[in-house]
Amino acid sequence: MKKFIYPLAAFILIVASAFTVMISQDWKIADNYSVKFDGGDPSGEFKGLKGTISFDPDNLATSSFKTSIDVASINTGNGMKNTHAKSEKWFDAEKYPAISFTSTTITKTAEGYEAKGILEMHGVQKEVTLPFTFNDQVFAGNFTINRMDYNINTAEPDHGGSIFKVDISVPVTKQ
Repeated sequence: MKKFIYPLAAFILIVASAFTVMISQDWKIADNYSVKFDGGDPSGEFKGLKGTISFDPDNLATSSFKTSIDVASINTGNGMKNTHAKSEKWFDAEKYPAISFTSTTITKTAEGYEAKGILEMHGVQKEVTLPFTFNDQVFAGNFTINRMDYNINTAEPDHGGSIFKVDISVPVTKQ
């Protein structure tokens, strides 16, 4: 009987391990994050970042980002520009209160990682690829974005910068 039980137990363990669900590490966004943009004029930063980050460098298939930024948190360092940026002419913060990113895949690159997903801004959804690194519990990345692709102040294409460099640094803690 023992000769039958040990192989059966081993078989059950092997089959059960094949159905084990792999789970990524969940991370909490720390308060000292930074989301800065520079289009020449204007430049500034956003606050109000929130979201769900699940990331495991050893298990990218189960990793994901679902984040958003409060558009009304824009700060250009100039109160009049802030009001203008939140207006219907630019971001229209009342109608479109958030900028969001939801990843569909995360892959390893020679320089770090890339998150491919949907960036939604001003009611427009576009597939983008965002390069980033993850070191010492800090996600960091930079990329460029064209406001015209998101129908932001298309009536005045030469008013302010069209191409914006975005720099993101998001320290995280384990949940």
